Amino acid sequence: MTIANLGAIIRSASGLGIDAVLLTPKCVDPWYRRSARVSMGTVFDLPWVRLESWPRDIERIRAHGYRMLAMELTDDAVPLNDIQLAAGEKAAMILGNEGRGVTAEALAAVDTTVIIPMHREVDSLNVGAASAIAFWHLCSSPR
Repeated sequence: MTIANLGAIIRSASGLGIDAVLLTPKCVDPWYRRSARVSMGTVFDLPWVRLESWPRDIERIRAHGYRMLAMELTDDAVPLNDIQLAAGEKAAMILGNEGRGVTAEALAAVDTTVIIPMHREVDSLNVGAASAIAFWHLCSSPR
């Protein structure tokens, strides 16, 4: 993930009501100046942690009651708007590297893979833009 994309994701997460951002060991550092600038400083307010045992950490997150989602173009992916969280249900969304996407190992460990339905033969959005849409959808569900 690029430094600018991470900053945009953190800004969207903070503004749209996401509780925390979890980073994989290979993710860029959110403290990089460009990331902090793109986040508009929200990197200093929104809790984040770097996971060290990725993707084994997916099971640890699930054990805390989270429904595990991944955003990735796969044959079995369901449209994001088909995901409706029940009141009190918690979800964690995995976003991949824009070039390589979510790893096969992580995809095998999640509950559901989702996509944002697209038009005009566009197959995907920038990960920063896609994350904002996903965060808005998940946070607009009953809590």
